[in-house]
Parts: sequence; C-alpha cells; structure tokens
Amino acid sequence: MPKSLTEIAIKAAKPPTSGTTTLWDASLPNFGCRISPKGTKSFIVLVASGRRQAIGRFPILSLAQARHQAKRILAAKTLGKIALPSIAVEDALAIFFADSEKRHKFRTARDYRRLLRRHLANLMDSELDVITTRDIAHITDRMRDTPSETAHALVAIKIFFNWCVRRGYMAANPCERLTAPKSSPRERVLTDAELKAVYRHAEAFPYPFGAIVRLLILTGQRRGEIGLMQWKWIDVDNQTITFPAQATKNNRSHTFPIGDMASQVLSDLPRMGEYVFPAARETRNGVPVRVVNGWSNLKTRFDRSVDGVAPWTLHDLRRTFATNLAALGTPIHVTEKLLNHVSGTVSGVAAIYNRHAYMDEMRTAIFNWEKRVAEIVAQT
Repeated sequence: MPKSLTEIAIKAAKPPTSGTTTLWDASLPNFGCRISPKGTKSFIVLVASGRRQAIGRFPILSLAQARHQAKRILAAKTLGKIALPSIAVEDALAIFFADSEKRHKFRTARDYRRLLRRHLANLMDSELDVITTRDIAHITDRMRDTPSETAHALVAIKIFFNWCVRRGYMAANPCERLTAPKSSPRERVLTDAELKAVYRHAEAFPYPFGAIVRLLILTGQRRGEIGLMQWKWIDVDNQTITFPAQATKNNRSHTFPIGDMASQVLSDLPRMGEYVFPAARETRNGVPVRVVNGWSNLKTRFDRSVDGVAPWTLHDLRRTFATNLAALGTPIHVTEKLLNHVSGTVSGVAAIYNRHAYMDEMRTAIFNWEKRVAEIVAQT
C-alpha cells in the first residue's frame, strides 16, 4: 500500500543520476517532492495534466507547511478561483525536444538537447512566466571565457523561448535583447609535431574516439558528420563516402574519396548496427540506435593523456587539413569541394552549371595528404 510522504523519506532520498524523480504523497494526490540530480528537493503540486506549480524547497519549507499550501492550491483549483500557472521549464523542454526531433536533423535536435539541458539546469523547476532577462544574463555571464559556447547556448535558448511564446506558454522571450559576445575567428593550425602527437595518440586511444580523430585528420570532414556516419554511406570498392543532404551542415549531399589510411581505419572498426560510431549505452535488442555523443568528455580524456600539444579543438583539424592541402599545391576549388563548402570559388550560377565532380582531383589531393601524414607520423 502506498505510504504518506514523510520528512524522513525526503531526507533519505538520493538524487537520481539523470533527469528528476518525484516522491508522491499517498495521502494527498497530486502533491509530492521533486529531486534533481544535484540533490535539490522541491515541493510541487499538479494542477493540470503536464502542469505543476512549485510550492517551495525543502527543508526551507517543511513537509507540513508544503502539504497545507498544496491543499489550498488544489481547493482553489476545484472552486475555479485560480488560473492555471505557467508550464515549468523542464516540462516545456520535454515537449520541445519531442517536437525538435520531428522537425530537425538528428544532429540539430541533439545539440539543442545538450545545450538546453546543460545551461538551463538551474531553472528546471522554475515556471516559464517568472523567468527574467537577468536570469538568462546570469547564465551567459558565467560563460564569458567561452564565447563560442556562449553564442551557441544563447541561440538555443532564444529558439526555445520563441517556441514557448508561439505555444502560448509565455508572453515574451526574456532574452530577446541579449546578444552573444563577439569572438575572433579561430586561426589555429596544428604544427607537424602537434599533428604527429595527436595522430599517434589517437592510434592507441580507445574506440571510438581515437578512430574518429584519425578520420578527421585524414578526411578534413566535420565532427558531426563523421559522428553520424552509417556503414551504407561507405563505398569500399570505390573508396568513397557519401553524406546524404540530411546529414550535412549545408543540406547538400557530399561524396568524397578516401585514401588507404582512412580505409584501413574503417576496416578495423567493429560493426554494430547501422552506425559506424554508435552510442554504447543506447541500444534496442542489443543493437545501437544512437550515434556517439559526449564529445566534450571524450576530448577532455584524450587531451589529458597527450603531450606537447597546445589547446586545440576538433574543428582545428579541419583547418589544418585545408592549410596543408594548400601547402601541397592543391587548387582552392578542389579543397573546397573536399570540405563541402557552399560559398567557395565555384558557387552561385557557376556552381549550377558546373557539374564536374572533381573526383580525380580530389583523389590526388587525398593521396598527397595521406602521404604527407604518413611522413609526419613517422618522424622521430
């Protein structure tokens, strides 16, 4: 038989590893105590399907006080004397994520989930209509040392709040006037010594991140596109990979050649389901159904055990690839074709009428680049 909620039970409750959990009170339906992963315990009362009203935090508010307040709220609701409160941030996010997965690319939906879960963590129990510009500014101010992450986070937060406004969950976007800090374009290119250190370390680093790093070096492709790769996109016989339009940043399908080194990296990988780099913890009947994630943690672990490399990002490998191709004499339009750049030397009307795939030229560039990588890695 369900038991009434007690302060002893609330004190003893352990925070969940992810998401939130709720201890419901059997003696007062729709009243309970929510516990966040950080251990915050807040009393709530459900006033409608999917809508809850926060009462206060434990132990600032005692169980008896919270139960008394919940009774008053439920009684007022029954008598029709109160308007339903705004939806809570966490509840709105759950709906937003489900909607985003239907409307956006997998990578976009995944990035929204990561950014919003991370940066709105302290507002999860708040009602949408009480969030102010100051609340969001406080979040972005703490990120002043990472302007790129600040910009990405603010974009995601604005998109979420605009979605809430359109749904009628809130009257206005509280961060509409906020702007992201300006950041200078990165120019980081790894030196030969750094490239050797990263590549050699990647050869010994556990699957899947070590293989991903090597492929990023050898192909110059975007992190997200390599991470999303499926086995059916790889033509082993012709040594090409084709990213469909829905998997690329610019919504254009992209076929590019790979060399012997990249082919060997791929042939050495285990095959588990449709994805080349599946998420180990997300499976259905033992088959992975999601791609690798947790890039930040993987990169941190990688950097912790590699020596002689100044701070770098995975995207720096793409810039290093392009810079080295230029040094090897590769024409700029061939490099842009390999990188799948839209606004390149062959663009606009010229791109529409110029259907030459430059496959032979790209193969030559990749052959020269892999030869150069092999020389760098072999250096003593």
